[in-house]
Amino acid sequence: MSDSAPTPVAVSTTALGRAVNGQTSIDFIGRRKWGFGISLALMVIAVVSLSVQGLNLGIDFAGGVSWDVPSTNGFTLDDAEDVLAENGLTTEGARLQERSSDSIDFVKVQVGDQPAEVGNELRAAFAEAAGVTVDEVNVSLVSASWGGEVTESAVRALVIFSILVAIYLSIRFEWRMAVAAIVAMLHDILVAVGIYSLFQFIVTPPTVIAFLTILGYSLYDTVVVFDRVRENEARFAAQKPPYADVLNVSMNQVLMRSLNTSISSIVPVLSLLIIGAGVFGQATLAEFALALLIGMIVGAYSSIFVAVPLLGLLKANSSAWEGRNVPPAVGEALRDMVVSGDTGSRRTRAAAAAAKTDSGDAPDADDEPASVPAGPATASEAQAALKHQPRPRKKKRR
Repeated sequence: MSDSAPTPVAVSTTALGRAVNGQTSIDFIGRRKWGFGISLALMVIAVVSLSVQGLNLGIDFAGGVSWDVPSTNGFTLDDAEDVLAENGLTTEGARLQERSSDSIDFVKVQVGDQPAEVGNELRAAFAEAAGVTVDEVNVSLVSASWGGEVTESAVRALVIFSILVAIYLSIRFEWRMAVAAIVAMLHDILVAVGIYSLFQFIVTPPTVIAFLTILGYSLYDTVVVFDRVRENEARFAAQKPPYADVLNVSMNQVLMRSLNTSISSIVPVLSLLIIGAGVFGQATLAEFALALLIGMIVGAYSSIFVAVPLLGLLKANSSAWEGRNVPPAVGEALRDMVVSGDTGSRRTRAAAAAAKTDSGDAPDADDEPASVPAGPATASEAQAALKHQPRPRKKKRR
């Protein structure tokens, strides 16, 4: 009695349906040059911006004087600018914000590093302009050395974190995955810092905390993909496909999960940025949420277009996967691998790859060239494919 053939899985007719059902066939590795090119361009822009204009450091890093002036009597930002101008201080580079606490609303004024007597003189001037006593105006003098200590501590934490991550990933997976994950994480930091430099977003302690937070998020997304890659390495080891097939299958299988994770993480951050900062005027929330938002977007991009393609390059000369010169699966052949976990006919993949090359155009994510049927091409092949050779006809007895 012969085993019945498995029931084929119905493939959705829409791109959204294929994405939701894990039936996409996107050739991520075939498009790795685009991903590497975009990343290289972003890193070059980041380095140039950092070299030319640097970072817009807040008072906590650059040093300066800060006054908290109560606004209960109608003291406004324009009044604060007038006080600075009357005392010979320019508003260029100064930060003036309207803030509120549980007990009082106030205007926060921050300027660059100034002598201690200037802080006390303007404290009296702000109190007079706001119609309050001098004791009600809070003044803070921050040394630039404190900001240097914070920066040094953040760099030290980054180095220690990277070493621990590399050790863990080398034990949990392998050293190539550790290298790819660390490179993707450093890519996220450089691009995020470059965006801050390019648009001159102010860098404050909440920004540094957010940058350290996004390292864990970026690493989590990458580890999810690498975990599926390792599962598929064992799954396809006996079938001997190219390693690009293992990576493409893994990425297509976890694509929707990565998108859902990114979207579900970004929405609360947007709420912090829009409601917390925009509606309630909490500047500290804005500084933290903006860095988180930039880091999450960059991290989601790097886990797909940097970490996985880089792993493919590092694995290219691996002894476990060398010598597999079968053309990588594309189109329907790749979709079959994603859905069923079977490599299918090598002729199918070769024909699909040849059709892609002859067309001269990279196929769309879910509109690749149709595969060639995997059936035997000649009568001899058809006979060889039979489980039992036909028996010779017996001669009739007379």
